[in-house]
Amino acid sequence: MASSGTYAFNPSIGEGTIHAFAMCGVRAPSLLQEHMESARMAANMLLSRWSAQGVNLWKVELVTIPLVQGTATYSIPSNVIVIMDGYVTVNSGATPIDRYIMPISRSEYASYSNKSTQGFPTTYWHDRLISQTVTLWPVPDGNEASFSYYCVQQIQDAAFTSGQTADIPYYFLEAFVLGLAHRLAIIWAPDRAQGLKMLADEAYQIASEQNIETAQQYISPMLQSYWSN
Repeated sequence: MASSGTYAFNPSIGEGTIHAFAMCGVRAPSLLQEHMESARMAANMLLSRWSAQGVNLWKVELVTIPLVQGTATYSIPSNVIVIMDGYVTVNSGATPIDRYIMPISRSEYASYSNKSTQGFPTTYWHDRLISQTVTLWPVPDGNEASFSYYCVQQIQDAAFTSGQTADIPYYFLEAFVLGLAHRLAIIWAPDRAQGLKMLADEAYQIASEQNIETAQQYISPMLQSYWSN
């Protein structure tokens, strides 16, 4: 039996919306502008939920900030959801050296008595305001070239123009369409909303189980208290 030999299936947001409305019992010839406006809002609300719901691996990016001696705080782009890992790069001869640094909380940063101390940064505080910042401590002393961090960025907007596709991988397509259908059913077909919610939740669960890194994990118990005198 012959197969297609292609991997190009990636329907536009408009096509997915028509299919979502069909699951609500609203056929394509019946769609009006008000249907599409509610779909645009529902699609973006759904993607907003997904951005908040977990680490979307396809949206993990590496960002690098040049460091300035004596400057502790740097701006973070507004589309960053959360910083996952960070390291400082030192230009040591011909080969740059990266040193991992640890995240701290607002309370821990507040507990530091001298926040202007300069040295090699060992910690960072991500202040998750509307205008986000990251603060390094100790403050860079001029021997560090940059601070790099892996972050989860928000999913790009769902737009219905020019055949645009959703900013999601192949294995999340069903979850997106079913999630959209559920949200549309709340407005246009309340009698189908509960059934579509069950299907949407199941599809998201299946997709999210694939949205993981395949790496070994080590758990090491702390035994110091057992051996201290």
